[in-house]
Amino acid sequence: MAVKIRLQRFGTTRKPFYRLVVAESRIKRDGRYLEILGTYDPRENPSLINIDEERALEWLNKGAQPTNTAKNILSRQGVMEKYHQQKSRK
Repeated sequence: MAVKIRLQRFGTTRKPFYRLVVAESRIKRDGRYLEILGTYDPRENPSLINIDEERALEWLNKGAQPTNTAKNILSRQGVMEKYHQQKSRK
């Protein structure tokens, strides 16, 4: 089964807060997840992002596919660059 790295929404109406999670692709957006990788708060200026880079790289190496938004967040933190560097060394 396909595994995705995606955002899970929290917070109230007009006050979103997200967790970056690893979940199976068939599960609902706010449903079960395999692991929490970090958080994303778009209301702060600049946006507040906390990610466990080591675990994110581990999941990417196992074949987890990030959604477009998750990929942008990971790129902003430099995780995707590290992943591509590791991939090119092999």
